[in-house]
Amino acid sequence: MQLHISPSLRHVSVLHGKGLKEFIKVKVASKRFSCRKLFYSILFFTFLLRFVFVLTSVDVIDGENKCSTIGCLGKKLGPRILGRSHESTIPEVIYQTLQEPLSKDELQGRLDIPQTLEDFMIEMKKGGYDVKTFAVKLREMVTLMEQRTRMAKIQEYLYRHVASSSIPKQLHCLALRLANEHSNNAAARLQLPSAELVPALVDNSCFHFVLASDNVLAASVVATSLVRNCLQPQKVVLHIITDTKTYYPMQAWFSLHPLSPAIIEVKALHHFDWFTKGKVPVLEAMEKDQKVRSQFRGGSSAIVANTTEKPNVIAAKLQALNPKYNSVMNHIRIHLPELFPSLNKVVFLDDDVVVQTDLTPLWDIDMNGKVNGAVETCSGEDKFVMSKRLKSYLNFSHPLISENFNPNECAWAYGMNIFDLEAWRKTNISLTYHYWVEQNIKSDLSLWQLGTLPPGLIAFHDHVHIIDPFWHMLGLGYQENTSFSDVESAGVIHFNGRAKPWLEIAFPQLRPLWTKYVDFSDKIIKSCHIRAP
Repeated sequence: MQLHISPSLRHVSVLHGKGLKEFIKVKVASKRFSCRKLFYSILFFTFLLRFVFVLTSVDVIDGENKCSTIGCLGKKLGPRILGRSHESTIPEVIYQTLQEPLSKDELQGRLDIPQTLEDFMIEMKKGGYDVKTFAVKLREMVTLMEQRTRMAKIQEYLYRHVASSSIPKQLHCLALRLANEHSNNAAARLQLPSAELVPALVDNSCFHFVLASDNVLAASVVATSLVRNCLQPQKVVLHIITDTKTYYPMQAWFSLHPLSPAIIEVKALHHFDWFTKGKVPVLEAMEKDQKVRSQFRGGSSAIVANTTEKPNVIAAKLQALNPKYNSVMNHIRIHLPELFPSLNKVVFLDDDVVVQTDLTPLWDIDMNGKVNGAVETCSGEDKFVMSKRLKSYLNFSHPLISENFNPNECAWAYGMNIFDLEAWRKTNISLTYHYWVEQNIKSDLSLWQLGTLPPGLIAFHDHVHIIDPFWHMLGLGYQENTSFSDVESAGVIHFNGRAKPWLEIAFPQLRPLWTKYVDFSDKIIKSCHIRAP
C-alpha cells in the first residue's frame, strides 16, 4: 500500500502496493473530511510512533524490556498524566533505618563495623542479609566515618592553631642573639636615625611608612622589600613601632643592617609621650577583652572537646585564641594621628606583607577627603578571600549591628592602607572604634568574634576611599591555589591567614616570594639555623 499526496495538497490517495489501480481518493473540498485535518492527523500519528519507538528503545537499554510497547508507554505517561510521580524503588525500611539516631557510644569499641567500602561489599556479598540489615550496616559505617572525619578536621585545626600562634625556636633565637648584640656590641646600639637625619622624621615632603611589629625577621623583610623596590629610597622614612621586649633586638638588627639611603626609625611604645600620659583606651579595651575571652571561650582543650559544634565553628573559636588578636601591635594603628602629630599622610604596612613595587605613587592618589585608602574585598574572583562583605565579619542577628549597618556593603582590607592623618583628625574615628569595642565586650563578644578589622570597618564607615586592587593582594596565608602569575604582578602581597611565610606551615610555592628578601648568609641568621626552604 502506498500513500500519495498531490503537490497542491488538494488530494490524498491510497494505492495498493501490487500495482493495482484501485485507490481511495479524498477530496479536500469535501465537507466530511478536510485536508487540513488529515494532514495534521498524519503528522500526529507519525510523531506518536516515533515517541513510542524511543521510549521502547530506552526501556530495552535499561533492561526494562518485560513490557510491551503500549504497556511501556502507559507506564511512563500514566503517572505524569494523572499528576503523580514514580514511586521510589528504594524500600521504605531503608529510609526509616537511616533516619534513626545513632549515638557515639553505640559505636564505641565495635569490631563488627566495616572499615572500608570494600569490607562492606564483601560482607554484603556473603549473603543472608535482608534490606534492614543492609541499611543498619550502612548507617553504622557512614556514621563511624563521619565521626573520624570530624575528629581529623578538628585535630588539623588544633595543630594549625598551635603552629600559627607559637613562636618558632629560630625566631626566639634571633631575638636573643640580637639582644646579646645590643648589650655587647656598640655598633648594635646606634641611634636610629642618626642625629643629622632626625628632621626628616617630621618632613612631610618625604614618604612616610609605618610598621608595627614584634617580629624582627618579618619587619626586616617588609623594610628590605620596601626600600629595594623604591625609585626614590632617599626620600623614604620607615617608622617601626614595637613593644618593650622587642625594642633592643629590633634596634640591633637595623643598626647592624642599615638600609641607606632610606631612613629607619625604631621606637617602642613607651617612647611616645602621648602613649605614656594617662589612660590609653586601646590598652584598657585589650585587658577587658582578654578577660572576657578567657571566661566565655575557655582554652583550646575546652573548645576541641565540644562534640556538638561543627569543625569550622571550632576552627573560628581556636583562631580567636590567637595572641595576635589581643596584641597591642594589632590595635595601635587606631592611634596613628596621636602617635605622629606632625605628619599629614602615612602608609601603614602589616608585618606579613612583601612590597614588590614602588609605593611612592600612593601619595599622588586623590583621597577625595576620605581618611583611609584601602582595597575593596567584595569584587574579586577569589570567593574565599575577595568576596567579603560586612555580613562576613559582623553578627547581623544582633540588633546593634542590624539597626546600624547594611550586611551587603563591601568590606575592605587592612594590611596596606593610606591614612590621611589631617582628615582623620577632623573626625571621631578613634572614639567610634573604642565605643564599639566596648559594646562588643559588654555583649560577651557577640557583635563579632575576633580581630581588629570588624571594629575598623565600623569606625571608618563612610571614610574609606577605594584604591586599585593592584596595590594589595590578599589571602596568601589562607590558600595555596592562588595564581602565581597574579601574585608576582601585584604591588603588595599579603600573607594574611595562619600560613605565615616564616612558619613551617607556609605554602611551599608561595614562600620564596618572602624568603627572597632574607639574607641566609648573614652570620646571625645562620647561627639561629634559619635556612632557605
